[in-house]
Amino acid sequence: MSSVRRILQIKGFDVWSTTPDTMVYDALRIMGEKDVGALVVLENGKMVGILSERDYARKIVLSGKTSRETRVGDVMTKEVFTVHPEQTVQECMQLMLDHHIRHLPVMVDNEVMGVISIGDVVGDIIYQQKSSIQSLEKQLNTLRE
Repeated sequence: MSSVRRILQIKGFDVWSTTPDTMVYDALRIMGEKDVGALVVLENGKMVGILSERDYARKIVLSGKTSRETRVGDVMTKEVFTVHPEQTVQECMQLMLDHHIRHLPVMVDNEVMGVISIGDVVGDIIYQQKSSIQSLEKQLNTLRE
């Protein structure tokens, strides 16, 4: 079974972050530059939330606010679900489905060591399924010989 650690070893351990006092516009610019859909929100080195594209769409655009006049801390998601590196990809998928979230910070000793997305999880599940199918096909071909 594949783990969160395996995903991070492949994608990298980069953590893109912002602060609660940053203007949402500036945080969105970081997301665009880094090609990510969410930023971890850190205050004094500790995670206090996460800002996602979904937060922007629902809490800025649909609320009639502007990203240049709104601080990240006013719209970030404060209840952040996290995982640890040894959790399975299947556990992550279930957590994401149960809570309708797309990003999971990976925590070790209260420190963010990476972030995985729904795309990372789905990609790993597809890879594992392809590997299983190839293995079964090899076994079947061996039996036929």
